[in-house]
Amino acid sequence: MEKFNTLNSRAVLLPFEDVDTDQIIPARFLKSVSREGFGENLFRDWRYLEDGSPNPEFVLNQEGNKGEILVAGRNFGCGSSREHAAWALVDYGFKAVVSSFFADIFKNNALNNGLLPVQVTDDFLAQVFQILKNRAEAKLQIDLNEQEISLVGSSLTESFEINSYKKYCLQNGFDDIDFLLNKKNEIEAYEQSIA
Repeated sequence: MEKFNTLNSRAVLLPFEDVDTDQIIPARFLKSVSREGFGENLFRDWRYLEDGSPNPEFVLNQEGNKGEILVAGRNFGCGSSREHAAWALVDYGFKAVVSSFFADIFKNNALNNGLLPVQVTDDFLAQVFQILKNRAEAKLQIDLNEQEISLVGSSLTESFEINSYKKYCLQNGFDDIDFLLNKKNEIEAYEQSIA
């Protein structure tokens, strides 16, 4: 996985609550166990019309709505436990999702796949919504080391929580296997000490 320390990016505003995993990646597209190729069907039923043409009303199809950060309403990632939802967001190019609440399984799936879920207060999220509605070019900065999110060029800042193990893994670009391999020398030394 790619290391994550500080991200400074424009954000895409998805102002809906209760976005479930079937909206993020519909079940009919879960035909692979590879993590790649799901981005083209991210938010498929919102993003495309019945004839397959892009829905001009959907935010990802609108010029100027670009960025590596998705800002969504409360209860993002609810519904099924499909890991493909995190895969689709990462494959599309998002590196972080900001919301005031995440479904637990989605949150863990995101962290396991190098996607940082940043949980903020409802008040902070409402302020970010308002700013992004008026200035789509506004940028957010997410500092994982300091566990802080801020609106670039303003005093709007908030801290966020993250599991210390998952933080370490993101900072070093490790998944769970990479973490264990990183400890190989220590594990072997311990095994020799008790042999």
